[in-house]
Amino acid sequence: MYIILVYDMGEKRVGKMLKLCRRYLNWIQNSVFEGELSELQLKELQVEAKKIMDENYDSLIIFSSRNSKWLDKQIIGVEPNSLDNFL
Repeated sequence: MYIILVYDMGEKRVGKMLKLCRRYLNWIQNSVFEGELSELQLKELQVEAKKIMDENYDSLIIFSSRNSKWLDKQIIGVEPNSLDNFL
């Protein structure tokens, strides 16, 4: 499934969450990631994220779709991290 993940973490936890999300998804912009994950990978990401988070203070928002072709993506201005860098 296609995932867009957005998080807002306290300063002490933001670095750990960044590293975790980069293991599973492609970085788009500060605290925003996208990519294809299996249901198992998504569950693993959620479990690991909950270990990092303070659920009374931090937030993690996950948008999912069965396929990326069902989403329209518009970029206005500079795209910080182009996904077209495959060799």
